[in-house]
Amino acid sequence: MGSERKIHIVGSVGSGKTTLAKKLSSELNIPYYEIDNIIFERQPSGDCRRSDEEIVKRIEEISKTETWILEGTSTKEWVINSFKNADSIIFLDTPYFIRVKRILFRYVKQVLKVEKANYKPTFSMLINMFKWNHKFNKVNKTEFYKLTQEYKNKVRIYPSKLNKGEKN
Repeated sequence: MGSERKIHIVGSVGSGKTTLAKKLSSELNIPYYEIDNIIFERQPSGDCRRSDEEIVKRIEEISKTETWILEGTSTKEWVINSFKNADSIIFLDTPYFIRVKRILFRYVKQVLKVEKANYKPTFSMLINMFKWNHKFNKVNKTEFYKLTQEYKNKVRIYPSKLNKGEKN
């Protein structure tokens, strides 16, 4: 990672984006931001989606600072500024069934309150995560490559490593 101080991490749900962002943030002393927490205003009564304008504004503000790690699945046009301003764009290309297993284990840990969640871990949220995971391979991956075509010299593709104790 050397001199790279602006890092955008992309991957499907369960790919390891947040884990990597937290690790890099700690090791490099760089703040990290989860795109989901930019898109949604977290409230006890439930998440409230911000307007596209507010999302764009927040991402632009972050991407103009000197150091940042931004992680998320989004392939919406509003991430273009962060791709443009990033020193490095990391794509975690984690195998589908590893992601499925991680999603399931995360859900169980969140329901048992062993792991903190930014959202309420409901069964419908679990089903949505499985749908998003499936959609990522069918749609989002292609969209990511299109959005980053202009910045492909910054893109690094990594098959996500298994976590300690994790098996295929």
